[in-house]
Amino acid sequence: MEKINLKGLTLEELEQFVLSIKEKKFRAAQLFAWIYRRNVLSFDVMTDMSKSLREKLENMAYIGQLTASNIQKSTLSETQKFLFQLNDGLFVESVLMVEEKRRTVCLSSQVGCALGCTFCATGTLGFKRNLETWEIIDQFLAIQRLTGVDISNIVIMGMGEPFLNYEAVLKACHLFNHPDGTAIGNRRIVISTSGIIPQIYRFTDEKQPFKLAISLNSPFDNQRSSIMPINKHHPLERLIEAARYYAKKSRQRITFEYVLLKNVNTRQEDADQLKKLLSGIPCKINLIPYNAIPDSNWQPTIEEVEKFYSYFLNFPAVVSIRWSKGQDIQAACGQLAASTGELSV
Repeated sequence: MEKINLKGLTLEELEQFVLSIKEKKFRAAQLFAWIYRRNVLSFDVMTDMSKSLREKLENMAYIGQLTASNIQKSTLSETQKFLFQLNDGLFVESVLMVEEKRRTVCLSSQVGCALGCTFCATGTLGFKRNLETWEIIDQFLAIQRLTGVDISNIVIMGMGEPFLNYEAVLKACHLFNHPDGTAIGNRRIVISTSGIIPQIYRFTDEKQPFKLAISLNSPFDNQRSSIMPINKHHPLERLIEAARYYAKKSRQRITFEYVLLKNVNTRQEDADQLKKLLSGIPCKINLIPYNAIPDSNWQPTIEEVEKFYSYFLNFPAVVSIRWSKGQDIQAACGQLAASTGELSV
């Protein structure tokens, strides 16, 4: 009989498992707490269970674990980048950012990405596969084990397009949110999409409690299509309609992410069109100065960033410049590419 990986299972699925091996239903709650709250990797340490039960579990199940191949620490900020090897030999990266009271992890949802955004290092890898729910979760748990940091916030903004791995990502987020597990508040979990329109409607209609971010990056269709090929299939007009639908139905504010690309999307007409496009939508706009990747020349100066920001001084929405952390270790927004050439742990 093939062993079952218990990491990634919900409480209800764990209940089905323990009943299937002729154990009492309450054992599922014990397993859930040991795996997600106490973050253990062995049945041996589950001291509220008998030795015979622990041996039974050892023979029938296991607790999945990613391998931390490399860790890099930024010299510019309290940011660390983690390179995880998956069981099939592929790699993903995750980032821990510590600033004042926020301790945020940026998690990956896919190995590589199929969308090919021209400003993103992940897009150069192509798409390998979706991550399973347990692989998304263990990025979080592994970082806690390795650092001892009590993580307060989660952003699904690492490698991949989360809404192209919708079921696994949402299942992971609900597990993160469970009060008997890691207990991360639903408003402290942000899922970012490049604009997969059907899934935005699904996310809305399912009344998902997590925060939604949309990577916009241009207010013009032709321009957006040139830097984000997904716009050819999910054009701006329909994307903004979906955003308005979400805002109206959920009564939640959307975060629009706008990567500032020198000589591409930083003109006053870009700002004016962006304000027109987002008019009436309860939102926050994050202006993200481009973080350089190889063979690129789109990094704006500080003066150019501040000038673009000045165009929004009277705009009735929160607009902020999000200076990325960890540029020196290629851990900033758009720089994740699962490089294996880093220093070993």
